[in-house]
Amino acid sequence: MPEYSTPRAQYAITLKIESPHQPGQMAKVVSAIAEHGGAIGSVDLVKIRKGRSLRNYSVDCPSTEQADKIVEAVKAIAGITVHSATDNTLLMHVGGKLEIRSKVKLKTRADLSMAYTPGVARVCRAIEKDPVRAFDLTIRKNMVAIISDGSAVLGLGDIGPRAAMPVMEGKAILFKEFAGVDAFPLCVDSKDPDDIIDFCKMLAPTFGGINLEDISAPRCFEIEQTLRETLDIPVFHDDQHGTAVVVLAGLINALKVVNKKPQDLKVVVSGAGAAGVACTRIFLEYGIQHVVVCDSQGAIHRGRQFRGNATKIWLSEQTNPQNEQGGLSEVIGGADLFLGVSRPGVMTPDDVKKMNPDPIIFALSNPNPEIKPELIADLAAVIGTGRSDYPNQINNVLAFPGIFRGALDARASDINEQMKCAAATAIAEVIDPEDVSADYIIPSIFDRRVTEAVARAVMAAAIDSGVAHSALTEDHWVE
Repeated sequence: MPEYSTPRAQYAITLKIESPHQPGQMAKVVSAIAEHGGAIGSVDLVKIRKGRSLRNYSVDCPSTEQADKIVEAVKAIAGITVHSATDNTLLMHVGGKLEIRSKVKLKTRADLSMAYTPGVARVCRAIEKDPVRAFDLTIRKNMVAIISDGSAVLGLGDIGPRAAMPVMEGKAILFKEFAGVDAFPLCVDSKDPDDIIDFCKMLAPTFGGINLEDISAPRCFEIEQTLRETLDIPVFHDDQHGTAVVVLAGLINALKVVNKKPQDLKVVVSGAGAAGVACTRIFLEYGIQHVVVCDSQGAIHRGRQFRGNATKIWLSEQTNPQNEQGGLSEVIGGADLFLGVSRPGVMTPDDVKKMNPDPIIFALSNPNPEIKPELIADLAAVIGTGRSDYPNQINNVLAFPGIFRGALDARASDINEQMKCAAATAIAEVIDPEDVSADYIIPSIFDRRVTEAVARAVMAAAIDSGVAHSALTEDHWVE
């Protein structure tokens, strides 16, 4: 049998198959599925009629292409009829993943008179008199806008606002599931930063916070900076800061494994986009003094010309203290941490061998990392990726739900560096120091302690740093 990659749920299909109700018929189907790399999750009998049986086969497949081959192989079996082949992931998204539900019941005229006219007029007047009361008397206190233009979606690139919607809906259900935060996706049909900024300004009265998502660099930097300066609600670009927070959390625990200190590290970052810049900023904030950032042209240093790119000019001024030049292989020597937020295959085992003893490798390009963990299992002390099928998955969902939960509960006007560092520390400290190990530096995304720990730390940091307007006492934690 040919070798295939591991069957995965995201490529699962459901086959509705009719066959003669005789011994050996199911075995033929199962064999055809297995021969083409499928893994059967369940087989459910629908009905038996006139000597024929109808069954639903749920099959995990290695890819969409292999799923098509499995369907064709089953169709080729004599006496077998495939009535339908359903893509389970597409089926999950039919009609979208979100809906709006009322929190109040309208059973009587009295209910209606309070929820709507005439009673609602009194609530409107109360907010008109004191606009801050919108946070108490409307959805605003627990509502986040997820804003995207679809220009940098996952590893798909610029696919536009319509195609970005499934990702934004997914983000919304993560907010709700992990932090009890109501969030709504708003995809904008413009890539003009001024349009996006104006759009966010106009909708700000409805929301308690804005999560910018999948907006390409360098526009994302300008958009976030302008909104942070002009709005009185927190604005957070998750591709930048969510990644940075979880990377720092992983590093905090990785340093316990290798027994090194932040100020002694040399860090090499591959990628100068949104995530790379934000991670560099949080490294510097954490006390790491020697960071070298590489883009597609090699190390960013003070001798390069950046043609008005303010972000790369800043990087050239604030990083690479020894002004190292050349590509990744030239500057990786003596490094203690490699952070990859770029593209697959940019690093080799020979590069890892040039690093200091007990190197830490965070290869976060997804789904294919900068270097495959199995190639360096005996070279690196700690390895983290963005994937769930390796230990130490560095995933933004560990950060953004709790960060917004804490910011909303503090009624914060900003999400500043103190709040981000507090979030990173909270994530790291969920793991007991005695349990930290090379393959356990990051808690599971399903560890319900994470969101609460992050939210409380972020709220405290918001209060300490002076950006909190009030602290709510209501518990929002989702059991």
